[in-house]
Amino acid sequence: MFKKGTKLYSILFNKCPKCQEGDFMKEKNIFKLHKAFTMNETCSNCGLKYMMEPSFFYGAMYVTYGITVAIAVATFVIATLFFNLSLIESFIPIVIVLILTAPISLRLSRIIWINIFVHFDPKSNKINKNE
Repeated sequence: MFKKGTKLYSILFNKCPKCQEGDFMKEKNIFKLHKAFTMNETCSNCGLKYMMEPSFFYGAMYVTYGITVAIAVATFVIATLFFNLSLIESFIPIVIVLILTAPISLRLSRIIWINIFVHFDPKSNKINKNE
C-alpha cells in the first residue's frame, strides 16, 4: 500500500511524484510554520519542475477545501456522538481542530494536486539514467 511507485507513497512521504526520491517540500517538519510551506523549485533527483505553469497550485485550493470539509464533518460527528455537544457547542471544537490541522491540510493539498497530474516513472531516476 505504501510501496514506492504508488501515489500514497509520494503523498505521505513528501516525495517527488515522478521519481519518488527527491523531497517535495524543503522543510520536513510541518509545524515549523515559518518554513512549512516552502517548496523546492525542482526535484533534486529527476529535475521535475514542480511549478509546471504559473499559478499551478491554485487548483490545490479545491483539494484543501475537500480536506477541510472532511475534517470538520468528522469533528462534528465525534463532538455530537461521543461528547453529546449541541450544534452550536460543536463549533468550538471544529474551529480548534481546523486551526490545528491547517498546516497539514495545506501541505497535503499541494502534493495531492501535483500527484493528480504527474505519474511515477521508474526510468526518471538518476540512478537508472547513468546505466
